[in-house]
Amino acid sequence: MEIRELHRLEEFHEAFRLFDGIWRPDPRNPPVPVELMIAFAHGGGYVAGAYEGGRLVGASVGFLAAGGALHSHVTGALPGLGAGSALKLHQREWCRARGLERITWTFDPLVRRNARFNLVKLGARPEQYLECFYGVMADEVNEGDESDRLLAVWRLDRLTEGPAEVSYPSVLADAGGRPAIGPAEGRAVLVATPADVEALRREDPGAAREWRLATRATLGGLMASGARVTDFTRNGEYVVERD
Repeated sequence: MEIRELHRLEEFHEAFRLFDGIWRPDPRNPPVPVELMIAFAHGGGYVAGAYEGGRLVGASVGFLAAGGALHSHVTGALPGLGAGSALKLHQREWCRARGLERITWTFDPLVRRNARFNLVKLGARPEQYLECFYGVMADEVNEGDESDRLLAVWRLDRLTEGPAEVSYPSVLADAGGRPAIGPAEGRAVLVATPADVEALRREDPGAAREWRLATRATLGGLMASGARVTDFTRNGEYVVERD
């Protein structure tokens, strides 16, 4: 797989079409317009594509942020090819070559596979819970849900570890597909995620909303009070520790 920065107008349009096929947004609400990709690339930001056999299978768009960081605004990839992981590793080397120390991005705390990838494979850590961060999002992936996000911070000198093997009390558990909130006792607690929130949004929107509100109350509440997300378990739970 070839990862390279994009510079030509036709490449930006190709990335736009890729994003459109992944999110299927309302035409008035694209993940990132072509004009913005052009501006970011021209201004020294990060706009790159992943190619396999000459075909664009992933793309990522980011901009320089305060404190020596790249903020990775949008990354989209076709499933099963490893393009998302390859783009993140390319971002890391791109940042190191420019003396940047961190990469930040947002992700939905309910999407288990993304949480596992971000925390376990890359070693990023959520540092903020952002309630309804993007407002209403008119696309097939997020439609009908509120856009709560975690701000992931990937410190590029951090070593990755395997998933956590811990036994802490659960402040939010999965009870037959529904969220069950328990007492937040102990220095460290677990916050569960649904097995597949994207399918749940389609099949049982009420249950998906219960997960959103329960996660906001537990994980969001804990982080607002100063607790830190320190890991992610094999069972799909955030490990949250109080100082």
